[in-house]
Amino acid sequence: MAYSAAQEWPEPELLDLAGAPVPEYGAGSLADLLPTLVAGQGVPGFTAVIPELTPADRNCVFLVDGMGWEQIKAHPDEAPYLTSLLGSSRGGTGRPITAGFPATTATSLASVGTGLPPARHGLPGYAVRNPATGELMNQLRWYPWTAPKPWQPYPTVFQQADKAGVATAQVSSPAFQTTPLTKIALSGGTFLGRMTGEERMDLAAERLASGDRSLVYTYYSELDGAGHRHGVDSDAWRGQLMYVDRLVQRLAEQLPPRTALYVTADHGMVDVPFDEDSRIDFDEDWELGAGVALLGGEGRARHVYAVPGAQADVLTVWREVLGDRFWVASREEALELGWFGAPGECDERVLGRIGDVVAAAQADVAITASRNEPNESALTGMHGSMTAAEQLVPLLEIRT
Repeated sequence: MAYSAAQEWPEPELLDLAGAPVPEYGAGSLADLLPTLVAGQGVPGFTAVIPELTPADRNCVFLVDGMGWEQIKAHPDEAPYLTSLLGSSRGGTGRPITAGFPATTATSLASVGTGLPPARHGLPGYAVRNPATGELMNQLRWYPWTAPKPWQPYPTVFQQADKAGVATAQVSSPAFQTTPLTKIALSGGTFLGRMTGEERMDLAAERLASGDRSLVYTYYSELDGAGHRHGVDSDAWRGQLMYVDRLVQRLAEQLPPRTALYVTADHGMVDVPFDEDSRIDFDEDWELGAGVALLGGEGRARHVYAVPGAQADVLTVWREVLGDRFWVASREEALELGWFGAPGECDERVLGRIGDVVAAAQADVAITASRNEPNESALTGMHGSMTAAEQLVPLLEIRT
């Protein structure tokens, strides 16, 4: 019905923070994968925490950037081989695991490589405040330069497996060999750079056979790039998924005996419509900007850093403006609810990197920043939040 001038518009209903789908830290997240695998290989200091997985002498993890569980299920024609493996996910339960929050590459790769949740490894987003400088630090591009070891001081699982005598290797693009993110998250054993996906699959299989106990990690990023540029329902993205499907089958057909191959991802993705209701421009919204010193994170998972003394006001305004489309929490609430790891396990050095306010999208919306983040604001596909499309990732399994 139409509203008369005397009537008031109904107040939007705020999302319940307790209803946010928190990652399965400690039982079924990306951070739990490598500890479970190397525990089965007898590496000291690790416990198998994904109970559905059984040990193998040789383990391979193939991580496809941006290949969420929901996206595989939605494209059976483009990914027939991957679709045939859906029932094998998570030890034959046919269920996915969770990426962790935020569902973004830098955070997820650090979780995979260290076996720790974001609250401990300290990469809790795409761009976060460096408490030592007060500047935003982009943790994917590692800019501005920050000493890697103090930023993430824990040893990687790869380093500990290599020390225990497991033949350990990473097979990826040569461009990633010397990056700080690789050093703090994925180093240990031998890094082998190969340009094409086929070369990576062939070499990964070769390295798996190089030891009685082996751990090999390989990676493919171009699916994510197609999704960002063109969207997850575009021809370009579908073509990349078809290629990934062939790569997985190529690797599976070459596995040596006593091997478990796990195909997973760092996050899924959603397409955000290009309209004012779906893309809220922080740079043009004086209300959202009031009291904000820095805007971090990314469009669907924002860290908001308030000027001193304005934290409560910023939280109130962000909830009033966005709380029907975003889960909007204070830092303390987000930590207590387990967004970044189990409650109570956040390292002291990480606290100041997390926003005073954290906003995670529930609808197909994003908080863009047209002036300060022109490239990111122009992306079609985005990720970062806790929705099923972003958070759920496969753990497809093939054993020999």
